[in-house]
Amino acid sequence: MALRCLPLRLPAAGLPRAAAAAKMADPIYSTPEYRAWRGQVISRAGGVCEWAGCGRREPRMFADHIVELKDGGAAFDPANGQCLCGAHHSLKTVRQKRRRLEG
Repeated sequence: MALRCLPLRLPAAGLPRAAAAAKMADPIYSTPEYRAWRGQVISRAGGVCEWAGCGRREPRMFADHIVELKDGGAAFDPANGQCLCGAHHSLKTVRQKRRRLEG
């Protein structure tokens, strides 16, 4: 006689959940200098994602620091900025965090 394995089904309600750590934005992102830099970077790119082969234009584009501030990048140098769509900005951010953690 063969035994059948069924997936374990637990009700989601009542299970303990770990609270996500609160995300704290760097105060630099609310300065007039940052907003001017952001506008300059996105305008220079024509509002188009500069990730190789992408070219997307979305309602919300990101001015991304090529060399992140945590890694010593210049905060307001337009040469340290690129315009990215949301997907590529997230991808780049995750990759940079992983590199930093791996040393």
